[in-house]
Amino acid sequence: MKHLLPLLLLAVFFSNFSLAQGSETIKVRNSLSGVFVLTAEGGVTVGQTDYSDIKLDYMGKGSVEFFLPAYTKSNFGFKIFAAKGYAGGKSSVIVPAELRTAFHLVGGALSFTTEASETFYPYLSVGVSHMWVYPRDNNGNDIRPMFKIMALTGEAGARFIVSKDVSLNVTGGFMTPFADGNDDQFDARTAGTHKDWILTGTVGISYYIGRDKDSDGDGVPDSKDMCPNTPLGVKVDEFGCPLDSDNDGVPDYLDKCPNTPAGVKVDRDGCPLDSDGDGVPDYLDKCANTPAGVKVDKNGCPLDSDGDGVPDYLDKCPNTPAGVKVDKDGCPLDSDGDGVPDYLDKCPNTPKGVKVDKDGCQIIIKKEVGALTLGASATFKSGKSDLLPKAYPQLNALAKTMKEHPNYKAVINGYTDSIGKEEFNMILSKKRAQAVADYLIGQGIDRDRLEVIGHGKANPVATNKTAAGREKNRRVDIRLISIE
Repeated sequence: MKHLLPLLLLAVFFSNFSLAQGSETIKVRNSLSGVFVLTAEGGVTVGQTDYSDIKLDYMGKGSVEFFLPAYTKSNFGFKIFAAKGYAGGKSSVIVPAELRTAFHLVGGALSFTTEASETFYPYLSVGVSHMWVYPRDNNGNDIRPMFKIMALTGEAGARFIVSKDVSLNVTGGFMTPFADGNDDQFDARTAGTHKDWILTGTVGISYYIGRDKDSDGDGVPDSKDMCPNTPLGVKVDEFGCPLDSDNDGVPDYLDKCPNTPAGVKVDRDGCPLDSDGDGVPDYLDKCANTPAGVKVDKNGCPLDSDGDGVPDYLDKCPNTPAGVKVDKDGCPLDSDGDGVPDYLDKCPNTPKGVKVDKDGCQIIIKKEVGALTLGASATFKSGKSDLLPKAYPQLNALAKTMKEHPNYKAVINGYTDSIGKEEFNMILSKKRAQAVADYLIGQGIDRDRLEVIGHGKANPVATNKTAAGREKNRRVDIRLISIE
């Protein structure tokens, strides 16, 4: 059993080599996973018996081996084997002087192999066998009757892969019997110093059944396929993984958004993330976290149809004209709070509570509170606009009333009869009205409380066909207006 120590050390070495290789690899099926191997080999034997002079002989061997599935570069396997051969030796002190023992054996073994490269596979195996031994001399005569023993067998060697299905093998091995009473009788001698065993050296050929299968049919053998179980028909790269043209982590056959720009985060469908669900992907979205259901533009920002800076979904005053300043609700500013926005307000700074018109100006309520008619014969000379003293008393009374009522305004209307040219009459009527206004101003009435209008021959109050009627038409009408 002392000869097992070198084999155990080799096994430890191979195991460590295998683990180191496997730790650096992606989980890929080994090229020998689930493979059957048929091997035929032949070579030489060297008997280690009491016949101390070495004599080379030969043997032949056949085996069937199965490797367990593995996802590292190493495999364990089981094999059964059968062999036939001869082992012998020479001695000058033993009779017969030359030994040639025949043996047959059938056994099983545990094997271990590792992939050092794509074409070089070192291996070990250790097993037991049932052995039939025929000790004979060089002439084929039995030295003792055939006997059976249990033998321990071991091998170390290398496979050189020459094709997917074939390898050439070189192997060195040993056979030694168990201690069962016949463990020192390969040479038919119970005496002596040696526990008999046989060294072997063989070359052979192996045929592999099922090596480098392509289980998923993607054209990449299992031993190189880093993505096993790819769906049928899916295009793959050299490693057997589905193509991912845009490198977003989602293979093309599942990618609903091909050609995603590099570095863009995607969902399980390969589409760029759209966190706020507005239809604009995050990497293009300049307005993240848009509320659900809000319409957005191409930049992912809420629509602002009137361009006032307030998005439509918050804008309480849509369609604001361009350039108009607005408040937080998108409504035009109304600084004086009169209900008319600043851009339309012709009377800014209206006091609070004052009613205004559509232009933002105070609404003035006018009410006629009195009237005064000055006849032309008592007021003016014919064809003249100079005011006569006869009119002073009435005008003084009017001035007094207006002073007492600051909210009163006087509208002074001048008229003529139809005699004379229309242009002259228009000028004359206005001059007469203006003469009345000047007199009231002289009595202390503000000019802006007086409105002067010349009507010419318009609005006759009597016929212009008679002298009496024309006299009535030559007049100045004064309307006293209350302004609220």
